[in-house]
Amino acid sequence: MNLRLPVILFALALAGCASPRAGDAATSPTGWTLAWSDEFDGAAIDRAKWTFDTGGHGWGNAELQHYTDRQENARLENGMLVIEARREAVGGNAYTSARLKTAGLMEQMHGRFEARIKVPQGQGIWPAFWMLGADPGNIGWPRRGEIDIMENIGKEPNIVHGTVHGPGYSGANAFGAPSRLASGRYADDFHVFAVEWEAGEIRWYRDGVHFHTARPDLVKGEWVFEHPHFVLLNLAVGGYWPGNPDESTVLPQRMLVDWVRVYKRSGAQR
Repeated sequence: MNLRLPVILFALALAGCASPRAGDAATSPTGWTLAWSDEFDGAAIDRAKWTFDTGGHGWGNAELQHYTDRQENARLENGMLVIEARREAVGGNAYTSARLKTAGLMEQMHGRFEARIKVPQGQGIWPAFWMLGADPGNIGWPRRGEIDIMENIGKEPNIVHGTVHGPGYSGANAFGAPSRLASGRYADDFHVFAVEWEAGEIRWYRDGVHFHTARPDLVKGEWVFEHPHFVLLNLAVGGYWPGNPDESTVLPQRMLVDWVRVYKRSGAQR
């Protein structure tokens, strides 16, 4: 056994390099047991695992895209999920894209939630891997809770953000932190983004490096993260935070997702 290999891999992660492809087999991290996954190795998006949000009403953020469930905007290629933002007029919007979610299909409280993603690039481009609280009582946002595992905006090519939104700390006042690459852009390669969510604590990781923690004593409001959440993947165009595309923005842009995996603590009841 090469005793230097773990040290080398850890150094690569700290330098901002992507997680090695050779390590992508669905082997559970220590202390966790795989509960749900999608490796995107089929012929089409699995509708038993994912459903789509559709429409183009700004989504609360003045976004410009019209979400569709068309193959032009979301499909499987080469063992990956492709979410593609395009410049085309649909439903009164100038752009199209896709937003997938596991609502009603996979909802879980606590666990490790991770995905291997290559983000797109460009001014006004806004990819996200995140979670929303299931809301059977229609309590609404932000009381239902929102956990943003990874967000990137095109004008910050070397930064991703990990954030929670709840009552008293939502929108521009949300509780979050950035993860900066030492060199290069996130769009240059794949990276593994994850949260470990346990009772009273959520921890964020990029390529195995811990960069943010949220707890009830740290947020400026009610802790609303002790009930099931579902997973979302989407690629937005424009909005209050990223700003809108400009003459430098090249479209189409693609968000590539190699896999999504959800774990429970080993020994936890399913």
